Amino acid sequence: MVVEIGHFIDGKRVAGTSGRFSDVYNPSTGEVEKRVSLANVEELNTAVASAKKAQTAWAATNPQRRARVFFKYVNLLNEHMDELAELLAREHGKTLDDARGDVIRGLEVCEFVCGIPHLQKGDYTEGAGPGIDMYSMRQPVGIGAGITPFNFPGMIPMWMFAPALACGNAFILKPSERDPSLPMRLAELLIEAGLPAGVLNVVNGDKEAVDGILDHEDIGAISFVGSTPIAQYVYSRGTANAKRVQAFGGAKNHMIIMPDADLDQVADALLGAGFGSAGERCMAISVAVPVGKETADRLVQKLKPMVEKLRVGPYNDKDADFGPLVSSAAHERVKGLVDRGIEEGADLVIDGRDFRMQGYENGFFMSGCLFDNVTADMDIYKAEIFGPVLSIVRAETYEEAIQYPMNHMYGNGTAIYTRDGDTARDFASRINIGMVGINVPIPVPLAYHTFGGWKSSSFGDLNQHGTDSIKFWTRTKTITSRWPSGVKEGAEFSIPTMD
Repeated sequence: MVVEIGHFIDGKRVAGTSGRFSDVYNPSTGEVEKRVSLANVEELNTAVASAKKAQTAWAATNPQRRARVFFKYVNLLNEHMDELAELLAREHGKTLDDARGDVIRGLEVCEFVCGIPHLQKGDYTEGAGPGIDMYSMRQPVGIGAGITPFNFPGMIPMWMFAPALACGNAFILKPSERDPSLPMRLAELLIEAGLPAGVLNVVNGDKEAVDGILDHEDIGAISFVGSTPIAQYVYSRGTANAKRVQAFGGAKNHMIIMPDADLDQVADALLGAGFGSAGERCMAISVAVPVGKETADRLVQKLKPMVEKLRVGPYNDKDADFGPLVSSAAHERVKGLVDRGIEEGADLVIDGRDFRMQGYENGFFMSGCLFDNVTADMDIYKAEIFGPVLSIVRAETYEEAIQYPMNHMYGNGTAIYTRDGDTARDFASRINIGMVGINVPIPVPLAYHTFGGWKSSSFGDLNQHGTDSIKFWTRTKTITSRWPSGVKEGAEFSIPTMD
């Protein structure tokens, strides 16, 4: 029996009314297990009306009480962790351990916003001028919206709605139609934690729902994560409609490996960062840049047997290193890029394209692929592959090596492995990338710092979580006050000063 998923509006699940649906697969089996309703503009308008009705009272709720909702929510997320991981992994394909990590990284942002009474404070200056005091407030935007990708259906929605809600906004979440069950459950748990009905609504849909969000006059701020072309579209259309927009796009993350690096540590780091979650991470390391022929040869020698031994399996296989790709289309796209890499002259050291698993022959599985001698003019180097494919680009010197990430169109994350402090310090200072790891393969900042890339990986001035998120989901209002005592009589026609 195929289960139908509708929307979450005004504090409860509701059936879709558009008559349009999208299939939701179990990527391990290739079977359709659910179908999700795709909202039309009328359904989106209903959700926004619910949010608008609820937002004023929620914004007037003092920040301590808003924080208490998130204290309860964090407890509920921990209590339901196994259930949430199962929902996520079954529709996405990632392993259960990886799915728990997905939820936990979102939970950490919910923990961070429990400090909203402090985070949302303004500034105050007594005696800014004769009899004049000046102070600022950080007030909610009103209604915010989040458009989230399939690869982190727990973490990224919470990165968006947790700070938005904590600041006193209402929120419309449009999750990926590929794995919608977890976002729906996250909304239910927030109601259980004490969030008033209507403050968070989940509208499932496709481009029609996205365009409706971008055009809706009552939505004041939008956060997006996805591919760079769509990020550019969301940013352009949203800002053209006078909305505040942060839009995060693609990535091509490089790891520089210096000759003095511990290659055992490097190989382990590349294996996890390159192939974890089948490479479907915007912070995956997909390009290794060893410096010097000896370093490169030794690295390939170490990686080859490790990639050959990668264990691929269904999401509930406790011994699997990673699971299937999210869809048949994703599988075909990655396979096509590997084919293209061979045509372009790269050396395919390990070929995982034809991996098949007994009992799961219709699943969207691919094992690890390892390329050597990749060059910057190849499509497999330029494109974000988003699959279990690691490319080795050889460099003779450190200066040559750092030019690869610096000249690439994407600037999400990068890493360097070295034992030399001067080299690491120079790299961190000069590299034009938003997130940098030094002997850390996936440099995703913790919740109280901010996440965001540079160049074509990010559009907008403010990043996700950390204090940037509080700034993004609020507007600053500055008040200058003077009371009648001591006020001079007569009009003043020159610009006011504090002299």
